Amino acid sequence: MAVEFITIDRDTPYLFPPSVQDYLPEDHLARFVAEMVDQLDMSALLGVYAGRGKKPYHPAMLVALLFYGYATGTFSSRKLEVQLQAEVEELLRLAEEADNSSLPEEMDIPEELKRREERLAKISQAKAEIQARAQVRFEREQAEYEEKKARRKAKQERTGKKPGGRPPKAPSAGPRAKDQVSLTDEDSRIMPSNEGFKQSYNAQAGVDADTHLIVERHISQQPNDKQEVAPTLERLQRLPDELGQVDTLLADTGYFSEANVKCCEADSIIPYIPEGRQGHNEPLQQRCAADPPEPEQPNAVEAMAHRLKTRKGKAIYAQRKSTVETVFGIIKHVQGFRQFLLRGLDTVGGEWSLVCIGWNLKRLHVLRG
Repeated sequence: MAVEFITIDRDTPYLFPPSVQDYLPEDHLARFVAEMVDQLDMSALLGVYAGRGKKPYHPAMLVALLFYGYATGTFSSRKLEVQLQAEVEELLRLAEEADNSSLPEEMDIPEELKRREERLAKISQAKAEIQARAQVRFEREQAEYEEKKARRKAKQERTGKKPGGRPPKAPSAGPRAKDQVSLTDEDSRIMPSNEGFKQSYNAQAGVDADTHLIVERHISQQPNDKQEVAPTLERLQRLPDELGQVDTLLADTGYFSEANVKCCEADSIIPYIPEGRQGHNEPLQQRCAADPPEPEQPNAVEAMAHRLKTRKGKAIYAQRKSTVETVFGIIKHVQGFRQFLLRGLDTVGGEWSLVCIGWNLKRLHVLRG
């Protein structure tokens, strides 16, 4: 059945001489967003309209409105809290006394019991989920522990010297005191933040150093960024050839692992991922010092560590502060996006895509001049 849409006509004049176009300058972001959306293939959206009911607005208008909203920042939020076992016990007590005492007219004991028992069942499911997540975390941390031990042992055998620093600490199995499961969004995870710990997702973005455009984005349930290098590289390999080839990866120390360094080199990408935190404002003598000598027969991690100590390597790695950190800062403080409004991994991933589209539209608008 053919669908009749409310037409998009941005040139229709009002009853007075000015038209809609007269209110926006030629270089306005809204015009740019509309132009970009007009180039998109809307066939998938058009196909879901059945042609019944009131005349709908064209999807292109709604998509443009959505993109413009995320580019300029328009959001909202909500919160929920519950109480359980004591209420069940109290309701059971009231049920036993029901024949001898009067109850509030609005209280339905069977319904109240059912509601709370359903919540208790969710609590049991949450405990099982916490246990399962704890096991996955333990296996991951155990693998990292074994990797660190092997790296220290290999270094000692190669140099004949005992490695400096504290030896790695073996992880412990089982849930921890702060492990939690959200009853409102079971896909989210407890993650560290500047304010302690929050129930959240891990939003990732790969940013081109020259244009500051986001070229890769995804949502993760992993609180540790070490797990994000491999999926990022996999997505970067899928980019169209017209965008060029990725030759260098800059990431902060939270992404460091020997496996990630090798993963980059396997894809012919030069990694710059420091093993420890990098100091700021180096003394003049240190900044002007000659490059340190290259280590003999270095492994992948040692070669990268040397690369980061050279003047060229420091200059390359310094770009990270003015690229991805700038993008995240503007998304939070200028576009105003500081939390996800939806629930579930898939829908949150879609929301993060909208945020990144909003940023890229603003950035392309500036690059176009």
